[in-house]
Amino acid sequence: MNRNHQISLVTKCTVWSLWLYFLGCIVAMGQTDKTISGTITDKSNGETLFGASVFLTGTSIGGVTNEYGFYSITAPKGKYILNISYMGYNDRNIEITLDADLKYDIEISELSTELDEVVVTADEPERAILRKPEMSIVKMNIATIKQMPVVLGEVDILKSLQMLPGVTNNGEGTGGFHVRGGAQDQNLVLLDEAIIYNTSHMFGFFSVFNADAIKDVKLYKGGIPARFGGRVSSVLDIRQKDGNNKNFAATGGIGIISSRLTLEGPVFGQKGSFLVAGRRSYADLLLAAGGEDNRVTFYDLNLKTNYNINPNNKLFLSGYFGRDAFKLGNSFDSSYGNTSGNLRWNHIFNNRLFSNLSVIASRYDYDLGFDQDEFEWKSSITNYNLKYDFKYYLSDAFKLEFGTSAIYYDFDPGQVQPTAESSPVNPLKLDRKKAIESGLYINAEHKLSPKLTAQYGLRYSAFTRLGGQALTEYANSQPVVYNATLGIYQRGTEIGEISFDDDETIKRFGNLEPRVSLAYSLNENSSLKAGFSRIAQYIHLLSNTSSVTPLDVWTPSGEFIEPQLSNQYAIGYFRNFLDKTYSLEVETYYKNVDNRIDYIDGSDLIGQNTIETEILNGEMRAYGLEVLLRKNEGDFTGWIAYTLSKSEQRTPGGNAGGPGINNGDWYNTFFDRTHDISISGAYRLNDKWSFGTNLVFQTGRPVTYPNGQYEYEGLSIASYAPRNSDRLPTYHRLDLSINYKPNRKPNNRLKGEWVLGIYNVYNRRNAASISFGQNVETGANEATRTAIFGIVPSITYNFKF
Repeated sequence: MNRNHQISLVTKCTVWSLWLYFLGCIVAMGQTDKTISGTITDKSNGETLFGASVFLTGTSIGGVTNEYGFYSITAPKGKYILNISYMGYNDRNIEITLDADLKYDIEISELSTELDEVVVTADEPERAILRKPEMSIVKMNIATIKQMPVVLGEVDILKSLQMLPGVTNNGEGTGGFHVRGGAQDQNLVLLDEAIIYNTSHMFGFFSVFNADAIKDVKLYKGGIPARFGGRVSSVLDIRQKDGNNKNFAATGGIGIISSRLTLEGPVFGQKGSFLVAGRRSYADLLLAAGGEDNRVTFYDLNLKTNYNINPNNKLFLSGYFGRDAFKLGNSFDSSYGNTSGNLRWNHIFNNRLFSNLSVIASRYDYDLGFDQDEFEWKSSITNYNLKYDFKYYLSDAFKLEFGTSAIYYDFDPGQVQPTAESSPVNPLKLDRKKAIESGLYINAEHKLSPKLTAQYGLRYSAFTRLGGQALTEYANSQPVVYNATLGIYQRGTEIGEISFDDDETIKRFGNLEPRVSLAYSLNENSSLKAGFSRIAQYIHLLSNTSSVTPLDVWTPSGEFIEPQLSNQYAIGYFRNFLDKTYSLEVETYYKNVDNRIDYIDGSDLIGQNTIETEILNGEMRAYGLEVLLRKNEGDFTGWIAYTLSKSEQRTPGGNAGGPGINNGDWYNTFFDRTHDISISGAYRLNDKWSFGTNLVFQTGRPVTYPNGQYEYEGLSIASYAPRNSDRLPTYHRLDLSINYKPNRKPNNRLKGEWVLGIYNVYNRRNAASISFGQNVETGANEATRTAIFGIVPSITYNFKF
């Protein structure tokens, strides 16, 4: 029996065992248990609330709403007080008599109708956080994000997440992010379930997420549920607003770099709603007015509508369109962006079984032009995704999730072609690659005792690299070989090609991915949690730079590139104290990643059709300690986050021979940060004035510096220290924001506020890079330090009606 058949048999046996347990629970469940279910929504606009707590007062029976606001609670017959709570909203208590199954949709109201006046640091009530077997998860409130100072006055979800433990940035002013020592491509970023491949506008200065159009932000740093797969570090699940189904409303802002406008309202006779959110920068207009020949601009558009067919069926249609354009005189121009769409069908089979069927399309593409060389480069990655998810609320003690998904990938590395007949550049068409990734999962949340709750599941993922192209053959199957004479790695000897038709398979992979999390309540105010997850990643981002660029070339696993396989272990302590005014979260983690590629010295990825000749296969590990202390209530709220961590990679020569990278020893990854301290606070002085501040301190990013030089035939040749053995100087800055709400009449629908922001208050010139060269006049060696930002003031007017 071969390995694939063994995996298939094990998977089938495991899934059938879980199903038998599930069916046994149904048969054994007592007839006295009854179920209340429904949807929790915002009273003012009809938005469903994800993560709202629904409990029966005086018992431990309850739960939280799912991504679509649906809840289901099963309890013995009797009279109860149903308590609904959600941060930033008034609690609601309802007397119910549970003598039969009930369907009860509930509306709750905000604590205040003031514009962004409620400032909180988390959405899920503290008791739900303590009891739920989830750890390494961050759920941020949009009101909190809008209070935080950011560069150039543009509210930024990604930069807000970087203020939390375990999450770091790529460098000054960039939009990429790294989670627990992982690379940028190891993050699965979803916008309404659609994959977003590049999260940055203006080469990283802004993120692609318009906060006015976003309802929920949830980052899984670990303990990733079995329904997610495909990335080994994290999942960032972002949900757009559904749209106001009660009244027409508008929200917007005017800033010094960009402006935005969001419109929403009811449609179909209040059986549905719509949302249209647009944002555009006008830096290009300012540059043109100043006579500059350079251009930089971006726009994005968020669309969403929904329709209630009947109480048990609802349709959603959402989309995102974003694009950037950059021009540097007549020498360089680029255009890149994301496009995505999702058609979803929510169906409630009964008061315990909820389902969601999604058909999703997503595309990222870029276009680069170099006039001086008279050529352009176009590339893209497109995927189509079909997924069907179910959640069964069997009882208060047992809830089950299961489902399946399939993604079709079309990787087009592009073509490099001359823009003029006289160009010396020869046209080059890179090989197009296609693949299918599928998954099947089952996951249970099981209350084993009043104090111990478990979440356990299993995912089986499969990846098929499809044909339709020719693959290069190498002598001894070695695309990279070590030249011992020169002491360098070189391209292997090509001996021919193998062609694959469209209906042929180049390579197949399959992996079992178990997940388990445990939560043990020490008392009402504290708990211990532990978790383990194994995840496979089948696609890889090719980049040997640490900065965010539009040159995001993705490639699938295949003959020479194995899928990345990660194991992560975590344990944590969680506590509320001083009547839940403060909370403390302490977590420690360790993860290892097999088959993590790295690039040989002097590798060239531009226009490279055989990427296997530029890489070696290695392993990665990351471990650390995270501490988050929060103040959740009062006029002053905020948190202190500290991360002590290490992220390393080891890349031996393997079958290619030679010492490998850094002599096969462990070396720092680009995204290693030993110390990372973030302090964020918000103070509400009165109804008119509020203030926000961020303080950031980070160990400098690892880099490789020259450590000497020698003369060869009249040329000065630099020698370099071991890879990433040096660091940029320590990074730190202080940001401030001041919010002012003018006097207005109580019945005036227009509500506005002025936001003054100061980024990098003390004008710290943090190094983005340090380059080395020779002074032309003196011939002396010198280092040049490049900084992107000093102090950056901004002013924005936000409005809502």
